[in-house]
Amino acid sequence: MKGIVFNLLEALVVREHGEDAWDELLDRAGVDGAYTTLGSYPDAELLGLVGAASELLGQPPADLVRWFGRESIPAFADSHASFFDAHDDTRSFLLTLTDMIHPEVRKLYPGADVPDFAYETGSADVLVMLYSSPRRLCALAEGLIEGAAAHFDEAVEIGHPRCMHRGDEHCRLEIALSAR
Repeated sequence: MKGIVFNLLEALVVREHGEDAWDELLDRAGVDGAYTTLGSYPDAELLGLVGAASELLGQPPADLVRWFGRESIPAFADSHASFFDAHDDTRSFLLTLTDMIHPEVRKLYPGADVPDFAYETGSADVLVMLYSSPRRLCALAEGLIEGAAAHFDEAVEIGHPRCMHRGDEHCRLEIALSAR
């Protein structure tokens, strides 16, 4: 996992809960917390931090990962405005992840391991996103979708009828968007 993810997590935890909370998470997870933006770190460190936060806050890990994704979007929109400015809505933004955004992410953060997405676009009402990743961070994908919808001032409902955590080959995210 790239250090930028850990840096963003730290900023969000400190913003919401303070410096002491971040230090407590580091201690509970048994990690030192010295993350550089371009550095690469074991996925287990992120999972350890999520586990520590789950224990500390009494919330399921998936809810915390979804929160992280949702709350990350404003920072991404600030630091990578060009990814967002070319779009008027969430659907068009999401459809650029594989062909436009992920290649740029790999340029900006060499060695970044991004998930695979495929889409079913036959319905104007529901965008189907097929998510696949060895990390199985589908909750993060859901949170990022929710954050993108908020960015574009849209309401979103996400169905998740198939999931890698339940033994499926990939996750099927059924995304219904509407104006607020």
